[in-house]
Amino acid sequence: MKRKQFQVKDAGEERKQNGDKSPKISFWRRMLFRFLLIAIAVYIVRSRMPRETSTLAYSREKVEKRTFDVPCSTDYDKKYKGCTPARCGRVIMDRLIEPNEISSLKALLQKGMSLGGSSGGPTILDLHSGALTKGDKFVDVYKLAEAEGISPIFTAEDQEVYRNVKEKIKKAIGKAFGVDQSLLYLTKPTFFSRMTSLPAKTLHDQYWHPHVDKVTYGSFYYTSLLYLSDYDKDFTGGRFIFVDSGGNKTVEPATGRVSFFTSGSENVHRVEKVMSGTRFALTVAFTCEKNQAISEPKRR
Repeated sequence: MKRKQFQVKDAGEERKQNGDKSPKISFWRRMLFRFLLIAIAVYIVRSRMPRETSTLAYSREKVEKRTFDVPCSTDYDKKYKGCTPARCGRVIMDRLIEPNEISSLKALLQKGMSLGGSSGGPTILDLHSGALTKGDKFVDVYKLAEAEGISPIFTAEDQEVYRNVKEKIKKAIGKAFGVDQSLLYLTKPTFFSRMTSLPAKTLHDQYWHPHVDKVTYGSFYYTSLLYLSDYDKDFTGGRFIFVDSGGNKTVEPATGRVSFFTSGSENVHRVEKVMSGTRFALTVAFTCEKNQAISEPKRR
């Protein structure tokens, strides 16, 4: 049987209940609702496709660099010459981020998430907007830390590591897809996530539905994930799955593994439900649209 055309070349204070008017926190609510609607539509279509699954990278192996080319969709605005994907695909790298950087990021997210935590589904920490999941709402982690007397919650060293890691990922994306790195802009949402086996309390907690980042978020051109825990050691379930017409392709998370891909509908994907343990990751997104860029978090 002829394989599908992959080329493997061996990435605050809690606000008043129902009264949060912050545009940054509201952004997360709008995005979650939009994600859910799109995910349901994609799921209905993709549920009829073949379920055969192959693994692109196992958690127990170390991948220097592994590239899978896929045909580009028509989701991208072609006017961003030098940035819009000329070719599309998926890349996995295990040695891009240093172990000490991984340790620093894990300590950073633990500090932030210690002030919140979802009652079901993922806990989100967005250093740029300050959004932190607490119960079934989003609060401002900076205002909450100030109220607790621990402001600034993140040190200058925390921010430097965070900035350097994002820069490494941006350079890797530029090199892998042949785009001008100076034309890549960090965009929202860029965030840490913690997933556990806690059952979903609301529809917004259902992270496991297939979706397309470019459709869901609009500004995304390139999506990256940095995993901060190990599949089948720190958690079960929770694998990342590309939902392809010829059979699903799976990436098993491993600490320090960077997986990145073009954000269009050539890369429909989902995350399996976490069945046990805790799954940590950092999502870093880039756009070609300068007006959709976000700035670095300010120390506060």
